[in-house]
Amino acid sequence: MASTDIRTIPVRALDGSELDLRDLPGPMLIVNVASKCGLTPQYTALEKLARAYRDRGLTVLGAPCNQFMGQEPGTPDEIAEFCSATYGVTFPLTEKLDVNGDDAHPLFAELTTTPDADGNAGDVEWNFEKFLVSKDGEVLARFRPATVPDAPEIIEAVEKAL
Repeated sequence: MASTDIRTIPVRALDGSELDLRDLPGPMLIVNVASKCGLTPQYTALEKLARAYRDRGLTVLGAPCNQFMGQEPGTPDEIAEFCSATYGVTFPLTEKLDVNGDDAHPLFAELTTTPDADGNAGDVEWNFEKFLVSKDGEVLARFRPATVPDAPEIIEAVEKAL
């Protein structure tokens, strides 16, 4: 499990403003996202999850990433417009981040120390990898990209975290 309180790691919102994760009320589902990926339609289920659990304190947090075959090439304005117009996204997005390698954002450097259900930690495999973080900043679970946001194991983990 993570040794650092994820909520204390500085991150910026897509518009460049400071995004203090400590201001988010409950658990978070942090997802590296991309606009031009075969998994991009997961935005629909992420938004449904965000809306369904918002009043109970869950925040879905999207982290745009261009490290996987250049599938998030847009500017912040282009990303925001795409997410809003195409998928009706209302949940917060971070600035574009690297999730792997020497330039990985500290948030993902910490998140990736958490193993998935098979016990594998390390690099993010692809766009739409998901990390469930408790309201206390502990990484509770990691779900690989193929696990859709409304999969029973994610819903069960979210329910348990609330």
